[in-house]
Amino acid sequence: MTSQLDDIRFALTRLHPIPGDVLGADDVAALLEEMRKFTEGVVEPHRLEADRQGARFEGGEVRCPPAYHDIYAKWVEAGWQGLPADEAHGGQGLPFALAAAMKELLTTADHAFSLCPTLTWGAIELLERHATEDQAGRLLPPLVSGEWNGTMCLTEPQAGSDLSTVRTRAEPMGGGRYALHGQKIYITYGENDLAANTLHLVLARLPEAPAGSRGISLFACPKLKADGSRNAVRCGGIERKLGIHASPTCIMLFEGAEAELIGEPHRGLPAMFAMMNNARLQVGIEGVAAGARALHLASAYAEGREQGGKPIARHPDVARMLAEMRATTLAGRFLALEACVAADAARAGVTGAEEKLALLTPIVKAWCTDRGVAAASLGVQVHGGMGFVEDTGAAQVLRDSRICPIYEGTNGIQALDLVTRKLPRDQGATLRAMLAAAVAEDARLAPAAEALEGATRRILSAGPAEVAATATAYLEACGWFLGAAQLARAARLDVAYGPIAGFYMARLLPRAVAHCQEIAGADEVLALIA
Repeated sequence: MTSQLDDIRFALTRLHPIPGDVLGADDVAALLEEMRKFTEGVVEPHRLEADRQGARFEGGEVRCPPAYHDIYAKWVEAGWQGLPADEAHGGQGLPFALAAAMKELLTTADHAFSLCPTLTWGAIELLERHATEDQAGRLLPPLVSGEWNGTMCLTEPQAGSDLSTVRTRAEPMGGGRYALHGQKIYITYGENDLAANTLHLVLARLPEAPAGSRGISLFACPKLKADGSRNAVRCGGIERKLGIHASPTCIMLFEGAEAELIGEPHRGLPAMFAMMNNARLQVGIEGVAAGARALHLASAYAEGREQGGKPIARHPDVARMLAEMRATTLAGRFLALEACVAADAARAGVTGAEEKLALLTPIVKAWCTDRGVAAASLGVQVHGGMGFVEDTGAAQVLRDSRICPIYEGTNGIQALDLVTRKLPRDQGATLRAMLAAAVAEDARLAPAAEALEGATRRILSAGPAEVAATATAYLEACGWFLGAAQLARAARLDVAYGPIAGFYMARLLPRAVAHCQEIAGADEVLALIA
């Protein structure tokens, strides 16, 4: 069986080569190997200890697990934070797809730690797109170096998925400065003792702003002001959570905190979507990483645990579970990296890349995270009773992975985004091109492609209620089919992927057809809420 690193290298050099000629296959391989050494050697050894210790809130301050201080310092020293950032601000200017590879390896090593630096990548991308030249010159270098971390401050107690009800207000102070008043919740690493400063990117309303989402502006608010004094923003506590215990999830109180406007007034939500779309791909990769960690633990346990005179890995039902974990994780990895390569291609102006990225983003976020949870659950099952106790680490993967289908837009919202925005924008042309290309790779995909084509026609002609009732089934069908297409193409390029592709075709691809059949059941769903 190929390794996680082998699969990523194959994806970025052969399956979905990084666009441009700046990096050759040897360069990509060398960078990936350095990532592996850092994540396995520096980060991974502390994952269980950090989970047990958790983040703590004491005397108004957040304390991260002690090991994280050294890990974060080494992260900064090695320059990993600047991997995809513009060279003009101290970054390395490398493709986003390589940052995605680092994201998978880092999250596999420790999900909770990975959230701090990878959210900062999203903040960097947002400022690169929407900050003024002066703002970029001041705010980007410390984020790119890792001296500062960045946060997304969107959610409020009454404003979760519906951000049109945001109440945080921004009062003009003069001189281009604003005072923020309000409360934000679920802020990852909103307060921490790892970075020297934290830059909060905050959605708030200006005086007399229009109602709804069109009245929301975006502000940059540092924990420490330029003179080193503490800004009027503080942590009101951290959440007690099912998983990612070592990552502080903070309640942030803005009590007249000084901030500056990013972008145009009342255009904060479109600007924030630059960070949110980046984060949605990264969360999809977190699902892949959960599968990778669960598979690693389960495979090792199954090879060493003997029952009935042979390792349990040799028992057909355990082999089935391991194969499903392997197949869905691999398909998700290849699909997520295709989306990330499309992001790089879109930046380079490649025709059709932006359309592919837009279509794949909700599928990657939702399908890959659901598969990550399923793989983590199978991992516990492979361990049997030892999976239900904490010592093996299998339970931690399941606990940690469960947040992924929820944050950065629940998977139900991703499904609605797919069927109400992404699919209709070109009447399914991008998806149909992908279906045709997949069938050309492997004729075994034809029946599922035909079913998905029929489902696509139905979705595009259906009314809003039917579309909403069948959105998740449609996204699931797309995910199972596109995952099969990834493995079919991989098997054509390298025979090593043939057996796992065959397993997927026989055992998992039928799920795409089954989900297409679900779409005819909209009335039965709607009858339940009539």
